[in-house]
This record gives sequence, structure tokens and C-alpha cells, in this order.
Amino acid sequence: MDLLKTLEAEQMKALRAKAHPEFRPGDTLKVNVKVVDVTFDEKTKQNKTRERIQAFEGVCIARQGQGLNEAFTVRKLSYGEGVERVFPVYSPLVDSIIVVRKGKVRRAKLYYLRGRTGKSARITERVDNAGPEEKAS
Repeated sequence: MDLLKTLEAEQMKALRAKAHPEFRPGDTLKVNVKVVDVTFDEKTKQNKTRERIQAFEGVCIARQGQGLNEAFTVRKLSYGEGVERVFPVYSPLVDSIIVVRKGKVRRAKLYYLRGRTGKSARITERVDNAGPEEKAS
């Protein structure tokens, strides 16, 4: 079993060039995703591929799995409609993750947000308290 864990750790290091920040459910994230557009050019009769980065900003409502199989779910409102997207943490298509706000929640899965809108769907901001050595500075 130890051999499996070491192989998985090596794969995780190889897949992720730069480390993603620590985040948990309730945090508002901006996930930059690589999107590949394939178009067919009639003149040259060839497929043209164009890669761009698209931002998906919303609240992290769940984290599931562990190791290479770890994934997180982000939910946002788009034109009044709730949109959820599941991203694997170690996917090469996830370019970067930015933590916009830290949310203060008391559960690991925030599926109850699906049925809420407006003020009841708001999450209060988490303020991390500094330790005694940081307060002295």
C-alpha cells in the first residue's frame, strides 16, 4: 500500500507545476480553465485549434475524493440560473485557482445553497485570527 501512495505522490508533483492555494467549501473561487476551440478552415481544409483561458467564478460548495482523484464543485449564478461545475484538482485544464473570499460555514457540503436565492444564500466572510507572535509585529 505504501508503494501506491508514493507513486501517487510522484504523479501529483508531476501534474501540478505550481501549487494551488488552500481552499475549502464556502470560499469564493476564481478558477481559470483552459478552453480549446477547434474550427475548420474552408480555405486550407484544415482544423485550427485555438487555446484560451476562461474564468469561472463562484462558491466552492463541495470537495470530494482524495489524492489524484480529488475534485471540487463550484456554483455560480449565470443570468439568474444556477450553474455548477466539477473540477478535478490535478487536471491539466485547470490553469490556476484564486481565492477571492473566504467563507465561514459549518458544514462540508453546501448543497442547501441550491434551493436558496438572495440574502439567504449569502455566506459570511471568515477572518483568520493571527497568532500571538503575529499580533506583536
